[in-house]
Amino acid sequence: MSAYSSDQDLSVVDVTGNGTEVDVATNLLNGTVRLSVLWTDEVYLCPDDAERVAQALQRAAERGRLIAENQQARPNTTAPEHQPHPTN
Repeated sequence: MSAYSSDQDLSVVDVTGNGTEVDVATNLLNGTVRLSVLWTDEVYLCPDDAERVAQALQRAAERGRLIAENQQARPNTTAPEHQPHPTN
């Protein structure tokens, strides 16, 4: 299972018709944002699709900030490493 959640409102493909897709996703564990161009190294977008990608990145950035803030606010729940009691 991936830690990344793709923006479901984004559906953008290359204007040349070669099937290249753009994906914007947020890591649900640490809030980082991933921008992927699928199936190639570059993508050509019409102005409207470029704006959609920009909006998806803004949504992902906000979501990532909230995840990161929640992660920092959450107390560390891992148990401390076992340390032997000193003997006198």
